Amino acid sequence: MTKGSTARPGMTLAAVAVVQFMVSLDLSVVNVGLPKIAEGLGFSDAGLTWVIHAYALTFGGLLLLGGRTADRYGRKRILLLGLGLFGLASLVGGLAQEPGHLVAARAAQGVGAAALAPAALAVLAETFPEGRARVRAFGVWSAMNAAGGAMGVLMGGLLTEYADWRWVMFVNVPMAACALALAWRGVADSAPTSRGRPDVLGAVLATAGTTLLVFGIVRTDRYAWGSPVTLATLAAAAVLLAAFLHVERTTAREPLVRLGLFANRSVAGANAYNLLVGAAMAASFYFVSLYLQQVLGNGPALTGVMFLPFALAVIAGSVLAIALGYRVAPRTLLVAGGTLTAAGFAWFGLISADGAFVTDVLGPSVVAGAGFGLCLGPVVSTATAGVAAHEVGTASGLLNSSRQIGASLGLAVLGTAAQHRTGGAVTPEALDAGYALGLRVGAGLLAVAVLVALLVLRRSGPPARAEQAERGERGERSELGEWGDDRDAVSALD
Repeated sequence: MTKGSTARPGMTLAAVAVVQFMVSLDLSVVNVGLPKIAEGLGFSDAGLTWVIHAYALTFGGLLLLGGRTADRYGRKRILLLGLGLFGLASLVGGLAQEPGHLVAARAAQGVGAAALAPAALAVLAETFPEGRARVRAFGVWSAMNAAGGAMGVLMGGLLTEYADWRWVMFVNVPMAACALALAWRGVADSAPTSRGRPDVLGAVLATAGTTLLVFGIVRTDRYAWGSPVTLATLAAAAVLLAAFLHVERTTAREPLVRLGLFANRSVAGANAYNLLVGAAMAASFYFVSLYLQQVLGNGPALTGVMFLPFALAVIAGSVLAIALGYRVAPRTLLVAGGTLTAAGFAWFGLISADGAFVTDVLGPSVVAGAGFGLCLGPVVSTATAGVAAHEVGTASGLLNSSRQIGASLGLAVLGTAAQHRTGGAVTPEALDAGYALGLRVGAGLLAVAVLVALLVLRRSGPPARAEQAERGERGERSELGEWGDDRDAVSALD
């Protein structure tokens, strides 16, 4: 790592954009290739879902530790280490010869992503602290976040059909190398903002508890909800998660997340919103991908191409959010984006076994994609605004964690509901009924997210208005001279 380097905002933004694109892409790039992965490595039906869960759970469960580690040891250092691990794990996963090898590599990818994602977001917040530059930077971040998730399905389909499923893993290697080079030169070295030792015990308890929770839900295809096996698994998950809360509240010197942070309504509301949106979106990628292949009979490449309208709509929504972000409050954008996405999911819920791409998929893809893009930037800005400098890494890790844990829980719950509706049948009609149910439940989750934004988040003015007010206040202080210092002292006493 270089010493004494200074920030280059343009290069920093480019590095963070590549990082977010790569991390988001890896959540969806394997979806279209799952049938080929199962065929190539001999996965069982139940085991195959862990190709997704292994990444999402380690990513989500260790993100808080990643944020704390970035605060403690320096954001640039942790960003570089995370990129190195992520690239190496992607290479190993592409060379996997057995199911366990790939699942282990996906878990290692999640560890790397848990280190680099909060570090990258904290670097972005630190480099662009306020005003129009911040709105633009987070708009670029959200566009790359959205594009990575949406384009992952397109790239996964093309790579699976015309190259080999292994390239859905190999594709991350050059991106990690590019981001590593940009971050090495463009991100400034920064002093640690925390001196305590990261709470490893809390991270282990949170990850183990969440993993057991997902495992118990997924296994309901074999063991009923009321069976001793399921009840014992869910009880163990509850005990581990309760122990995590106890450790964070009473015994940890440097907890992963200060529970008092949730007293900030912006932090609490943004994370609840993000968890619900993450749950719905992860399940939608899974269901729509399977609907296009197993019900409508399209190949992997064509399925990937059919996701292109969704990807373009997400990017368009993100660009629109940047334009509106100067004049419209983030809360308003979250409500509008969530409502549009919920409407798109409800439309998706009308898919039929004898449907077609144009009539059943194209329209809802555009509506849901535009809504999803519209809310990505505002939720990030909301969750990190007003947070103390020494907790920015924690807040960014918490936001990413809520999305990834939501994705894994959403896929587990909605996938189980769809499987129960299907009843084990593999006819197009039965599969369609299960996928449609899952998508309709996803619409319900998004409706709840909109209610969270309305009831929890505070009303606020647009960023441009706040920036103008701040500039006016600074000008007034410069005219007051010494009186400005006196007024600050009085404010501090108040």
